[in-house]
Amino acid sequence: MRVIETLPNEVRTEEHFWIPMSDGVRLAGRAWLPVSAETSPVPAVLEYIPYRRRDLTAVRDSTHHPYIAGHGYACVRVDIRGSGDSEGVLADEYLEREQQDAEEVLAWLAEQPWCDGSTAMMGLSWGGFAALQVAARRPPSLGAIAVASFTDDRYNDDFHYMGGCLLSDNLAESGTTFAFGTCPPDPATVGDRWRRMWLERLEANRPWIIRWLHHQRRDDYWRHASVIEAPERVACPVLAAGGWADGYSNAVLRVLETLEAPRRGLIGPWSHRYPHLGLPGPAIGYLQEVVRWFDHWLKGVENGVDEGPALWAWMQESVPPATSYEERPGRWVREDRWPSPGIERTGFGLGPHRLFASDGVTPPEDESPGGPLSVSSPLSVGQFAGKWASYNAPPDLPYDQREEDGGSLVFETEVLDEPVEILGAPEVELEVSVDAPVAMVAARLSDIAPDGAATRVTFGLLNLTHRNGHGEPEEMPPGERRRVRVVLNGVAQVFPAGHRIRLSLSTSYWPLAWPPPRPVLLTVHPGGSSLSLPVRPPPAGEGAGARPFGEPETTPEIPTTRRGTPDHRWEVRRDLVDTRSSLEIVKDGGILRFEDIGLDVGRRAHEHYESVADDFTSVRGETSWTMRFAREGWDTRTETRTSLECTETEFRVYGTLDAFEGGERIFSRQWSETIPRDHV
Repeated sequence: MRVIETLPNEVRTEEHFWIPMSDGVRLAGRAWLPVSAETSPVPAVLEYIPYRRRDLTAVRDSTHHPYIAGHGYACVRVDIRGSGDSEGVLADEYLEREQQDAEEVLAWLAEQPWCDGSTAMMGLSWGGFAALQVAARRPPSLGAIAVASFTDDRYNDDFHYMGGCLLSDNLAESGTTFAFGTCPPDPATVGDRWRRMWLERLEANRPWIIRWLHHQRRDDYWRHASVIEAPERVACPVLAAGGWADGYSNAVLRVLETLEAPRRGLIGPWSHRYPHLGLPGPAIGYLQEVVRWFDHWLKGVENGVDEGPALWAWMQESVPPATSYEERPGRWVREDRWPSPGIERTGFGLGPHRLFASDGVTPPEDESPGGPLSVSSPLSVGQFAGKWASYNAPPDLPYDQREEDGGSLVFETEVLDEPVEILGAPEVELEVSVDAPVAMVAARLSDIAPDGAATRVTFGLLNLTHRNGHGEPEEMPPGERRRVRVVLNGVAQVFPAGHRIRLSLSTSYWPLAWPPPRPVLLTVHPGGSSLSLPVRPPPAGEGAGARPFGEPETTPEIPTTRRGTPDHRWEVRRDLVDTRSSLEIVKDGGILRFEDIGLDVGRRAHEHYESVADDFTSVRGETSWTMRFAREGWDTRTETRTSLECTETEFRVYGTLDAFEGGERIFSRQWSETIPRDHV
């Protein structure tokens, strides 16, 4: 990482200003501006998120907004309505009002004396969502966007319902938004009315998972702001980035395929982070790429970004299973078009615990499809699955899959004579029958080393009641055969010679996904089932030394001091007395002091998931947060908790919110809500 002290343009900072909305609400902003912009206006770049620009994202913001500003842009961070110091309340994600606000912010920026009338947006996660969603609304000033760790499909490719299965990240992220949405504004910015604004937020908020559970199928709630519904609406150029360890890698490939606007894709080995801060490494000079992208599309600089490949992807080499990696060995590969004509779909048939090449040749007798195979997975399958989206703190990647495979149906190739490289989304076609009307299947693809260690490469989930679509679920007729297709997450991976490729199928994957109402016996009929891999033979002349990106560059971080010992834990526990299994996750960074504004910030997150034996109604998840903001003469704290339990027919949500000022509790509320299970 190169920290750049001297930039092409001298930069000044406007720490705080208000942007008025049409309904009277004001949003809080911060800007980094080239000093010369007062006389020579420049394009404006907006990052628009609810994660508190003055503190919670201030360190990260300081490493890239001054950098981009120093290359000739007015960079602006705006807190979404009801977050940080912005007025109003934050009641849910990606609401119509949120997007209207963004359009009004862009129009306001375009009219400022330091802006030349053109704008761009950039962002990670919520910021990436926001930029793509606003691009589909075609505000007149918006000339380009750069998005990372995002999706265009809010239902099926976000942390809500993967393949129609309820993800535990639905609960975890509801806990995050509940905590962030109830934080107070800073009196140093908003003045004496901070307490009234805070109470307004406390009164308006509740656990967001309640609303999300009222929409268990793909309906208009999810279709709103899902750009996949009308990708042609995006007209401005899109630089799309993601990471294979993240939950949001699929959207990069999808926007390359579906958008009509100029677009470029970039996928590294990273978790849920900006690529210049990417872990696992190698991180890249992403900010240089963003500047080049904006230079071309907003300033007309002929720098070749419109002539490069459609996709750069990190082809990952084989690694032993681990819950975190500092680096993932591999190489950069390019595809000039996507979908790529150089990628060949290679099919494998399923035999008795074997995968064999289905190239029209009759398989050997000992690998013929044979009779049906059945499995009813214990709830312990999934305890080593890691997070749906890796945040790389604490270590949250999948561990050795051998124990998971003990409760799964396993099919694997013979030892590979030569390497097999894949790039794209594997797919599994299954002919199955079940003994219950609501069932799921989890499909995992693993790299099996000669010593038997199993490293998960990718996975996919399917709620079998969603086999014909997510809008109108249909129960599975018990005992009747049905054909289903499970699409696994896209990936780039090398399976080396001497290794095996393994496909594993299970009927539960807890706690990554909520299990069905009761245990299910799944029967797979191998003769009607297959695995399809997107095999990428390395093009002639492709070397291993391609270095399309520079070293990461940033500007210096703002000064902070950390007190206390960080507490990061990820613990799997099993009690063989009461047969209770649990997963405990703790993320506590201690107290971080922002020296420039004299503010102490603490945040502690705790997730707990448990089950008893194979009682599918015993599964339970809970997430709790403590947020503290304090300086001399001012001390506030919020404590939020959300838990999710179930019966065979219902979900039960419990929540609490307590707010403290100077050690005295000033607000308290509880929630208890029962929501019918809808084919989940």
